[in-house]
Amino acid sequence: MKNSIKLIALDMDGTLLDNEQNVSSQNKEAIKLAKQQGIPTVLSTGRSLLTCREYAESLELSSFLVTSNGSEIWDSSFKLVDRNLIEHAHIEKLWELKQKYNIYFWASTTERLWREEFPDKIVEHEWLKFGFDIPDDSIRKAVLGELQESKQLEITNSSPTNIEINAVGINKAKALMKVCERLDITMDNVIAMGDSLNDIAMIEEAGVGVAMGNAQEVVKEKADWITSPNIENGVAKAIHHWVLS
Repeated sequence: MKNSIKLIALDMDGTLLDNEQNVSSQNKEAIKLAKQQGIPTVLSTGRSLLTCREYAESLELSSFLVTSNGSEIWDSSFKLVDRNLIEHAHIEKLWELKQKYNIYFWASTTERLWREEFPDKIVEHEWLKFGFDIPDDSIRKAVLGELQESKQLEITNSSPTNIEINAVGINKAKALMKVCERLDITMDNVIAMGDSLNDIAMIEEAGVGVAMGNAQEVVKEKADWITSPNIENGVAKAIHHWVLS
């Protein structure tokens, strides 16, 4: 299996990053060793380019970046390769849900991350992702119920208490497939690691799908292998086990 792995795809929060949002020296070294053997690493994250570019630069990554759960793909020079937006009408409904349930939200547009404030004119912006964080189980269930009535949205999460929404059909796996086409490889040549629902698609499609030791249980059930938690260098351990010769 090691000989067939040609690309490493890593989620960031809860996976590559520890709980203080740092990359451990062990993870950095494993990524560096893989690169020396001609195996690049792609960050495949729910974050926007604005909040992951610094990490990519510090790791000296030389491949693509998958951001906003697959809504955007960037090349190694941070030039846009692909973009998929949420329709303005859907954003309007998501904002109405936020107001109806008085819940915490965040949203990514092509130019910024919105948290405490929201634009007066939705149509003046290009929307990549919308999210809620809802600690109350009953409210979260009610919001999910309303969201699932629409067949035009991709609904996942990046933690047990949040909900992340992208345009329908947009996920990390689809974006990685496009990356693979450009690299002239297939998803069978990819090892993908993650911890949450927004990682399931790429974990299932990859040749080797790895769940973190801290992953949600449903993610572990879908994975081929379970590594150590993010705070115990799980990424480095998986790279040494599956990739490095």
